[in-house]
Amino acid sequence: MKHNEKNIIFGLYDDEEYLLAAIRRANDDHLQIMDVLTPFPVHGLDPLLHLAESRLHIGGFVYGMIGTLTAFLGMTWIHTRDWPQIFGGKPYWAILSFVPITFELTVLFASIGMVVTFYVINGQGPGITNPIIHPGITDDKFCIAFQTDGLAPAEVDDFRKFFNSTGASLVETKTM
Repeated sequence: MKHNEKNIIFGLYDDEEYLLAAIRRANDDHLQIMDVLTPFPVHGLDPLLHLAESRLHIGGFVYGMIGTLTAFLGMTWIHTRDWPQIFGGKPYWAILSFVPITFELTVLFASIGMVVTFYVINGQGPGITNPIIHPGITDDKFCIAFQTDGLAPAEVDDFRKFFNSTGASLVETKTM
């Protein structure tokens, strides 16, 4: 086994309500959940997993402001210093005419910056192969996974019992 591989046990659920009930039970039993995977966003999952709100929107604001400044300062320099021309009687520094391009660059910088940030934070992108626990998770199954490295076989059996008692339709172990 490679040093970065993990042994896991996971259970698949057919319905999100069974998944949420199983997570509540795991929290009550003080079980350390490694990951929860769903085919679509599940309302109420973040508080159950004690996940903090994403700070991606802060990055979006910063990237948008960089786009705004790039557009506004770029057009200011072009129209007042680099190539000053009078168009239709407007002054060199016609701020209202900068609005469309400023808006477009704000949106462009914010969207590209957030996508790149999302991929970097989540370890995704071109050339990266992420392991797939079970192909049904991307279709219609819900998954809870526990890491079993260093656990005794009896403790792994306790996880199997947990999954069976919470309505898991499939329970498997895997090395990833």
